[in-house]
Amino acid sequence: MNPQVKDMDKIDGTYLFDLRTSNRALRLNRFFWHMIRAPWRDRFLQEAEVLMQEAELTEHEKALVRARDWLGLVQYGANFFVIEKFARVVRMTNLQVYAIMRGESFEDFMQTRRVPEAR
Repeated sequence: MNPQVKDMDKIDGTYLFDLRTSNRALRLNRFFWHMIRAPWRDRFLQEAEVLMQEAELTEHEKALVRARDWLGLVQYGANFFVIEKFARVVRMTNLQVYAIMRGESFEDFMQTRRVPEAR
């Protein structure tokens, strides 16, 4: 094991992203990356199950997508930047996603910001 990542999983809120994780989550990350294309986004909104099947997502990956399990996606190995693309498709702002990941209501989360009234 790389000594730089040894015991990293013991740091609360840190999720190891190594080659194994990258390889495991590759299909899912590609699936989200395709959200940059309007036809892909439209298909997702119209027939998500078919699109996930065509992308060969595993049942676990499909469940994460269906549940909009933002923290679960990160823990699984989804790249945050492609998760943000997906969030916009399902009409979620980054701030809403961050609040959910922290286990807070949006209003409580906003109170932790320097400008809590900013939306």
